[in-house]
Amino acid sequence: MTILKSTSSKVNSIESRCAATGMRMTEQRRVIARVLAEADDHPDVEELYRRCVAIDDKISISTVYRTVKLFEDAGIIERHDFREGRARYETMRDTHHDHLINLRDGTVIEFTSEAIEALQAEVAAKLGYKLVDHRLELYCVPLDEDKSKQ
Repeated sequence: MTILKSTSSKVNSIESRCAATGMRMTEQRRVIARVLAEADDHPDVEELYRRCVAIDDKISISTVYRTVKLFEDAGIIERHDFREGRARYETMRDTHHDHLINLRDGTVIEFTSEAIEALQAEVAAKLGYKLVDHRLELYCVPLDEDKSKQ
């Protein structure tokens, strides 16, 4: 199993993907793209807004909402609903990964596992299907929390 880390090359990736779609990149969109690219915690729109305002206090929350929707519709970012009642976002990646979500503090850990990928394909094949896509989200609590209750 591999735990994935964020990289700074995503900043250029978001902007180049926007350019590839013909999207006009205003300075405010660039700020939002940069904040999204630098995030490694799958922020929601309100958190994105807080981070963007720290860089440019003229950005409105409605601009952040519109830009996030624009980026999502263009396939530049992906929306996740991790059972918290709020959408969270991450930059689209070229490679597949899964998520482990800590229900206590909302931390999201990205990982890949060849064993899990093989098992999912095996299950689909046994049921007469070819797996073409999937999303795996593991909802967890820390192990040390269970030990403290014993």
